[in-house]
Amino acid sequence: MYYQQWYESSLGRLRLVCSDDALVGIWFEGQMYEGVGYDLQAIPVQTTPIIMQTIRWLDVYFSGQQPSLDGLSLAPNVTAFRRRVLACLQMVPYGETVTYQWLADCLAETGPKTAARAIGGAVGHNPLAIIIPCHRVIGSSGRLTGYAGGIDRKIDLLVLEGHDREQLEKMR
Repeated sequence: MYYQQWYESSLGRLRLVCSDDALVGIWFEGQMYEGVGYDLQAIPVQTTPIIMQTIRWLDVYFSGQQPSLDGLSLAPNVTAFRRRVLACLQMVPYGETVTYQWLADCLAETGPKTAARAIGGAVGHNPLAIIIPCHRVIGSSGRLTGYAGGIDRKIDLLVLEGHDREQLEKMR
């Protein structure tokens, strides 16, 4: 069974979707790929212990602090390859950024060489926005690249983590 709830953040509403055991999705309302693979209209709106735990995590994050993933059960419904990409993304420290090349190198440590397009697709379809920090990935040229929640939100998230807004605006 799945459940959903809304979280009102300073950057817009977030849809939280969980199973009985784990968080399976978190998306900005209206973002690309919101709820892909789920019949969102059929999922009841209900606050569960998993939802409450996620809300506490988000409250810490949006207060400008680094929340811990300890105890937060995540179960994104993705392919084995995308699961590897998400595992690499989880290694990116709070307040830091990495390039797609870094992701490719991370993946190469656990499997065959991977095409950049496949990596970009996996990052872009991340079903656990913010918690799995795809917003911390920038282009190898140092430019900000696409974010399913929008480049403005990507900048806002990075500023929240301590980056300089003026510098980020120059990286567009």
